Amino acid sequence: MIWYYLLLAMSSTLFAEEGFMEGTAKIEFFGYQDCIALENPTTRVVLGTSGGRVLEYAHQGENALLLDPAQAGWRYAPGKPTVEPSAGRCDVGPEHVIPPHPELWFGDWKGEVTGPRQARLTSVPDSASGVQLVRDFTLDPVSSHLHTVQTIRNISDKTVDRCHWSRTFALGHGIVVMPLSVPSRFPNCYVMYGEGGIDIRPEDPNIRVRDGFLEVLGPPQHAKLGMDSYAGWFGYLMRNDLAFVKRFPTFQDRVYNEVAGLTISIWYNGTGVCELEPIGPRERLAPGESASFTEDWWLLPYKFPGNQVDAKAVAQVVEEQAK
Repeated sequence: MIWYYLLLAMSSTLFAEEGFMEGTAKIEFFGYQDCIALENPTTRVVLGTSGGRVLEYAHQGENALLLDPAQAGWRYAPGKPTVEPSAGRCDVGPEHVIPPHPELWFGDWKGEVTGPRQARLTSVPDSASGVQLVRDFTLDPVSSHLHTVQTIRNISDKTVDRCHWSRTFALGHGIVVMPLSVPSRFPNCYVMYGEGGIDIRPEDPNIRVRDGFLEVLGPPQHAKLGMDSYAGWFGYLMRNDLAFVKRFPTFQDRVYNEVAGLTISIWYNGTGVCELEPIGPRERLAPGESASFTEDWWLLPYKFPGNQVDAKAVAQVVEEQAK
């Protein structure tokens, strides 16, 4: 799998264009002609206008995101068969309440450079959901730190309840390490979505809680997990010896309007992919109002530990390097 992403990166065509700034370029990538690359000496981020996605987030040539080769160059059109888009997806919720919004999820976005190693992706105004989304990205000059902000703007004539919902597809076969907060609403500190509904007391051999951390060592019995931690970060340890770290704000005094009141969801599709999902609180937006949610990403060198994961050691690396 790694050779595929390295070949993909090397085969991309970078070229200077008037209006592009330091560390930014227009790029042909993954079958798309209109991508924007943000780059520093160690890290490259490639933004695609198809679905407003991050197509590549790579440290030293190692892409942390899962790209499905069969989807290269695919674009949405009404009536055309759809795919489940891969790589760095993002969405707006709540999941089971918001109307279907294919123009936001699949559609073409506008891409623009906004500064050195900075870019913006803007969706169409979407009448189905009543919102327009803006995603801003800033890559640090020297590190893997990617600062991301999604803004939800109410373009309808009525008040809407929405929330930020990150849906990043990371490479599979990894381990989630997450600090817990006390108290949890959930007896076992997480819930599992199954065929019969939401299990509030799940037990799974691939999930353990110890020393104040939740560890997901591999695919659980059912793919989707939910957590209510307010610690504001988690790490995903990958077999390419990188830790994919996300930091994000949490709000103990606000309503989280997903069905189980989640701040985080983790979804494993077998061993092939792990979906990393910070979830924002409810934003009750009157017509014309906007709200933003921030995620900060890092790719940190970390030797893949197998089942011998040391969550406290992961936390120390995060505290020292993901600031």
